[in-house]
Amino acid sequence: MALKAVIFDMDGVLIDSEKFWTQAELDVFSSYGVQVTEDLAAQTKYMTTQEVTEFWYQRFPWENFDSSDLENKVVTRVIEMIQTKDCTMSGVQEFIRHLKNKDYKIGLATNAPLRVAHVVLEKLQVRDLFDTVHSSEFETHGKPHPAVYLTSAENLGISPEYCIAIEDSHSGLKAAKAAGMQTIVFTNNDESIDSDLADFKILNFSNALLPMFSE
Repeated sequence: MALKAVIFDMDGVLIDSEKFWTQAELDVFSSYGVQVTEDLAAQTKYMTTQEVTEFWYQRFPWENFDSSDLENKVVTRVIEMIQTKDCTMSGVQEFIRHLKNKDYKIGLATNAPLRVAHVVLEKLQVRDLFDTVHSSEFETHGKPHPAVYLTSAENLGISPEYCIAIEDSHSGLKAAKAAGMQTIVFTNNDESIDSDLADFKILNFSNALLPMFSE
């Protein structure tokens, strides 16, 4: 089946930023008396920002809880780190341009807020290459629910079976599969990572010569 669109996850695929979210959680929630442990933080890794905020509040409730204010503080902290630190995945800009030159539609589907996505695409200088940029903040459920991928395909005007998603997490791969898409797991050179939900594997973007992209 001929592919027509490639939809990218963001954190862990376009940029190496997952550590920024962990740091932002620590910085923001610790100031409210939350004990941000490594084990608990691992549970929030693939949640939406709203889900993360509710997660910590349920475990360490504090007075004057303002969900939107806290989400904003976390997101602002993450954006600061994205803008000031070297976090671009090596070779990803060239990989996206290669796909665009072959007339694939390009999408972004992320659990992160949309304003983070715009900052990332601006940092990578690839915003003009994306045909749709969509966030789970506009859906009732984030990944692993397929909504963000289904809407992305709809925005592209392409049926999900003609789309392939590039993800780094089980949660994201599950979402794309549930949407009816083919999947690629991106491992950032970790050869031990594998997934039964992935149709293909990319170790890094510099040498990502998959059959469907080299026609």
